[in-house]
Amino acid sequence: MTDTDAERNPMIMSLFRKKTDTEPVYAVYNSIVAQSRQPVFYAQWGVPDTVTGRFDMISLHMALLFRRLRNGPEGSKEFSQALFDLFFKDMDRSLREMGVSDLGVPKKIQKMGNIFFGLLAAMNEAMDRNDAEALAAVLARNVFESEKAPQLRALADYVIARDAELAAQPIQTITAGSVHFEAAA
Repeated sequence: MTDTDAERNPMIMSLFRKKTDTEPVYAVYNSIVAQSRQPVFYAQWGVPDTVTGRFDMISLHMALLFRRLRNGPEGSKEFSQALFDLFFKDMDRSLREMGVSDLGVPKKIQKMGNIFFGLLAAMNEAMDRNDAEALAAVLARNVFESEKAPQLRALADYVIARDAELAAQPIQTITAGSVHFEAAA
């Protein structure tokens, strides 16, 4: 097969790509979703208890995990991609369950993807500079939609602590399906 044959038929090339084991991906995704559903975020910290607020919290935890995996060894990028694919497959399913039309789902998924990548880029920029104020501003825009959110600092401190916690977890353990998040307090 020539390179041009492969370019014309990507399905053939997918047969030769290394497959990511789905069980660890599902385990890590389920841990992220469980962490994102902690009542403290919604009842005490003022994250809107809405579909959008819950998407924002899953996105936040996904972004934290992607920060951990971004410079990992071979295989971590494939794991990240599989996790991302599962996340948006789940969002697609959720939108359909909520009654969004077949024509409306792709538009909403694209918008959600843009929101996620914007959050990830802004978080990385702020956190790579160790700029807690910039991180708080990112959270204000992306989670609370207001810089006057009463518990903005609590969420920013939580994100910084979870980032450090994830940094201490071996990437091989995470990609094997085990990730740990301390409970929000």
